[in-house]
Amino acid sequence: MALIDIRGLDRSFTAGEQTITVLRGIDLSIETGEMVAIIGQSGSGKSTLMNVLGCLDRPTRGDYRFDGRDVSAMSDHELAELRRDHFGFIFQRYQLMPELDALGNVEIPAIYRGAPRRARRDRARALLERLGLGERLGNRPGALSGGQQQRVSVARALINGGEVILADEPTGALDSQSGEDLMALLRELHTEGHTVIIVTHDPSIAATADRVIEIRDGEIIADTRTRETTARPRIAAPQGGHVGLGALADRLREATRMALKSMAAHKLRSFLTMLGIIIGITSVVSVVALGNGSQQKVLENIASIGTSTIDIRPGTSFRDRRANRIDTLVGADADALDGMPFAASVSPEVSTSANVIHAGTTASAQVKGVSAGYFQLGSYTVTRGATFNEDDLAARAQVAVLDSDAAETFFDGADPIGQRVLIGRIPLQVIGVVASSGASFGPQSIKVFTPYTTAMTRITGATTVDSISVQVTDGYDMSEAEAEITEILTRRHGTVDFFLTNTDTIRETIQSTSQTLTWLISAIALISLVVGGIGVMNIMLVSVTERTREIGIRKAVGARQSDITAQFLIEAVLVCLVGGALGVAAAFGFGGVMSVISPDTRLVYSTATVAAAFASATVIGIVFGYLPARSAAKLDPVVALARE
Repeated sequence: MALIDIRGLDRSFTAGEQTITVLRGIDLSIETGEMVAIIGQSGSGKSTLMNVLGCLDRPTRGDYRFDGRDVSAMSDHELAELRRDHFGFIFQRYQLMPELDALGNVEIPAIYRGAPRRARRDRARALLERLGLGERLGNRPGALSGGQQQRVSVARALINGGEVILADEPTGALDSQSGEDLMALLRELHTEGHTVIIVTHDPSIAATADRVIEIRDGEIIADTRTRETTARPRIAAPQGGHVGLGALADRLREATRMALKSMAAHKLRSFLTMLGIIIGITSVVSVVALGNGSQQKVLENIASIGTSTIDIRPGTSFRDRRANRIDTLVGADADALDGMPFAASVSPEVSTSANVIHAGTTASAQVKGVSAGYFQLGSYTVTRGATFNEDDLAARAQVAVLDSDAAETFFDGADPIGQRVLIGRIPLQVIGVVASSGASFGPQSIKVFTPYTTAMTRITGATTVDSISVQVTDGYDMSEAEAEITEILTRRHGTVDFFLTNTDTIRETIQSTSQTLTWLISAIALISLVVGGIGVMNIMLVSVTERTREIGIRKAVGARQSDITAQFLIEAVLVCLVGGALGVAAAFGFGGVMSVISPDTRLVYSTATVAAAFASATVIGIVFGYLPARSAAKLDPVVALARE
């Protein structure tokens, strides 16, 4: 059985509205170990025939069998396997990868076969040394002469065994001496048992073959045997290829390595490709960090005015008209709540308005009877003197603490400590001045603070308090605190004759608003990410066009569609990941600059945001890199090789 058997083969191409037939009714059989020359003038169809024989092109009609297998029925994957394991190509223009050195070019087919790295490198080195290139292993094609480049392509053809060597005008780009050396090498390979098929228009080269087939206008017009072919055993591919997950992991690793080399070889293009991703990631990370920092700062400010507090009032609600007749809320209730795990500070409050007199100054002030813990609860800081303590409460001491407005009103900058003010007819000795350290809302009146026991017995005469305020411990759940307060007071009163108001709703509103704004701005930043992804896709599509010949070379030496897809997809993902890393770095750099320019501006970076940024970059690389990768994988090898 012939190794190659073709019957009734036609190959036609469509050019506009015309159909051009290049091969017509080709019948051809080639035995194992033959050295065959296909000769003809330019345009005769000889190169097209070689492309069909090497499975770089498919016939329009006819039957092609390789070693008894129907080639026309093979899938793209099976054709890639056939090219990889049985054919070795020697092209007129060498078709080497400019980014790879001689060793790297030779081992490409072995990578796609799944050969272990050490084994394939050893074999590639041995082949190059045999061909006289032992000192040129690390040279790229640009640093090699034409003859040396052609010997690299020969080594590449042999790396997987090269049972059938297809040489298309192998001496066409070489000087006379290099051409003679190459033909001597091909004859040597023929002697070793390789089936050699040479396409040429030079009769002197064709004369070295065992058999000369002449083509004219797409038809075989002569098939002449110049000498008998000695039977030789078939050339077997080297053993030891990986299978399964090992081979897949090796191919992906090599695809990643080749993608990195491609990026390094085109640094400016790679940077411009990832620029949109850099801007998008920087925007997202910075905006979220700025939003988190601003929210944190605002919440701290809100905490300073006591938003983590629960107020207890008599009645069922603010609309309860009977509330002023309910007199069960007493100072002892505050004592019962004080010291509980949820309570950071507790203060009953009795409030009234009164004229306050000092010397010749009289002013209306808000007199607040409170406990010693009130000043912590209300986020007041002592600016002069001190506040009252538990002993003052127990003794119903006639002492007062003024806020800064009251101190300025009555003492006009003089030291008020030790002075007395009159509330009605009750004298109170000033022991301290406080200032609010938090924000406040609306117009404020001047305030005079006194122990609530003093206010009840000496000023208002009341037996109950107006309200009790509880500052909830940081980190304690507000709803749980409310439930516990309700349980304690219900047990004490025997009924629910009070209601709670939770000012933490202000905090929740601020948080919700801040998050909404952060999401809004992040959505705008994400749009820039999408735009960056479209940019990646466009540049990768351009890259596919620029690297069409590279794709053709890879497919010619055995790359599957999945290998090409993986390489371009990995390259797109790497571009986006590197862009993501640079974007995150730029975001941190932006934070550093902002801390110098505006120390009050706070940026809080989170690991989750950074992780999400990298995840976004990966997804964008996959989504927007898929179309170019798929486009590259679907290129026909013969069309890709013909593209300059």
